[in-house]
Amino acid sequence: MRKTVLFTAALLSSAAIAQTGEITSAKGENWLSQDGDWGLTFDANPLLNYGGNLFNGTAGNNIGGGLTWANPWFAIQGKKLTAANKALRAKVRIGFGNQKDTDLVPSTDPNAAAGTLVDDVTKNSQFNLVLGVGMENRVGSTRVVGVYGAEAYLAFGSSNTKYEYGNAASADNPVSGRVTESKGGSTFGFGVGAFVGVEWFCAPKVSLSGEYTWGLMLSSTGHTSNTSETWDGTSVVTTTVDGGTKEFDFGIDTGVTGGSVGINFYFQ
Repeated sequence: MRKTVLFTAALLSSAAIAQTGEITSAKGENWLSQDGDWGLTFDANPLLNYGGNLFNGTAGNNIGGGLTWANPWFAIQGKKLTAANKALRAKVRIGFGNQKDTDLVPSTDPNAAAGTLVDDVTKNSQFNLVLGVGMENRVGSTRVVGVYGAEAYLAFGSSNTKYEYGNAASADNPVSGRVTESKGGSTFGFGVGAFVGVEWFCAPKVSLSGEYTWGLMLSSTGHTSNTSETWDGTSVVTTTVDGGTKEFDFGIDTGVTGGSVGINFYFQ
């Protein structure tokens, strides 16, 4: 009950100050972002869920979900105010990973002891890069600020899988067309988007924001490539062929288009 009263009082106090148009705290702190400030935007849903649960008596109330970015398509989202009413925005996501799986299979070596096992190894690797830059315009001089602008996006992705076999190709193991490497077609994308939203400064240099972005993305994916090996009776023959089709897409991109609720922190 005490939490509910305190939370309600804080909201009413903030709303009253917002209606008077004051932009400084009792200590003289500036509530609004200023020319030269840097800003970071995080997902506000965990905080809003926590505040809402104070009113419904939810047991074990906590800020779940962790600290994440407002748009999960990007990993880092920030801005630099070049003037009181303008900002440069930047977003980036760099993703890469490697995975190794090992399976035990019976040995085909006739000289090996009965029940001998060897390792078949599969190695997967992938890389993704997404960049976004844009210009933000800010309207308003009170604690409620409108934002709008445009952004451009670049995306790149690739993947590769290698297969290593414990039983080499030989007369005792006459494989045919056994895949040793598979390369996914590289993907390249370019997009543009327009956004509009609002920020409400709930504390000095801290704001809650709601924003909607509508964007178009143009992407192209190259051919896949498969390398295989075959025992021809005397030696191993390696063959590499392109497979699949090249894709070319243009349309509304679900990674760019959508709404987000964020909490913004500004600092110099």
